[in-house]
Amino acid sequence: MRIDSLNGKKITAIAGGVGGARLARGMAAHLDSDQLTIIVNTGDDFEHLGLNISPDLDTVMYNLADLAQPEPGWGIRDDSFDCMKAVEKLGGETWFRLGDRDLATHILRTQWAQQGLSLTEITRRLTEKLRIKHTILPMSNDPCCTMIETEEGMLEFQQYFVQHHCQPVVQRLFWQGGDSAQPTPEVMQALDTCDMVVICPSNPFVSVDPVLNLPGVRECILQKTTLAMSPIIGGRAVKGPAAKMFSEIEGVDASVEAVVDHYGELLDGIVIDEIDDALVKTLRVRLSYVKSMPTLMLTLEKQIEVGETFMEFAGEVLDQESVRKKQ
Repeated sequence: MRIDSLNGKKITAIAGGVGGARLARGMAAHLDSDQLTIIVNTGDDFEHLGLNISPDLDTVMYNLADLAQPEPGWGIRDDSFDCMKAVEKLGGETWFRLGDRDLATHILRTQWAQQGLSLTEITRRLTEKLRIKHTILPMSNDPCCTMIETEEGMLEFQQYFVQHHCQPVVQRLFWQGGDSAQPTPEVMQALDTCDMVVICPSNPFVSVDPVLNLPGVRECILQKTTLAMSPIIGGRAVKGPAAKMFSEIEGVDASVEAVVDHYGELLDGIVIDEIDDALVKTLRVRLSYVKSMPTLMLTLEKQIEVGETFMEFAGEVLDQESVRKKQ
């Protein structure tokens, strides 16, 4: 089902992690291929067992290809792990588990990178083979690794997230390579030509900020109508360490208000879960557009349902913005 109010409109989404991938899948069900572009965080990218791993790109790709495991939401559904068992038996590192079918993605990504292809071109090849119609773009072709300074030392994000189960207290985040990393021309074109930017319900610190911190990205988004979906529901994150990071990095309790504070002037509106409905009036003092609705997307059916309601609201926002600009 297509959303009539969005006919001819282009949406550029910023996504990372499971929440972002699920909303992207839901939006894709209601937008034509030329209407939706998804910019994906690559701050999580790292090398493991000699392979180039792009966790957020893969999570978004597998969700849009309807291949993702329903739980935990990443990896390939019904994958086997015979290779990991053999690696473990031979004494190799297995803290980051790669499924047998998932390995094909990483092998080809590594091979193509060694042949000189950019991450953008590699992602295009993979999405084409997975028969994904909508455009998925890595935020940069340059290395830009999210580093987490903790009480236990400096960790790459995947070490913190997977190997250490998000347990160390976070003291500081920074991006290794952030001084030189550039957004791709494709990313800047998608932002420049879209009618709306959507910030998906991804971890603001490690899934969205790496994109926003690239040169020119924040300034471009400021010129756009921007709508976010809160990753915090009832004071908690559905998945991952977002709530913990609000407390440890910003010294505040995780809340919808904290999300709005974090994104600040970038936002024109926000969608929050119905459990936080009491906050709508307060948020409308700060933002032009606020809507509460069910936002949990634990099944494909729910992703499509939430995507439809979210896109209908996006269409209403764009209509109102069009009227406002003519006045």
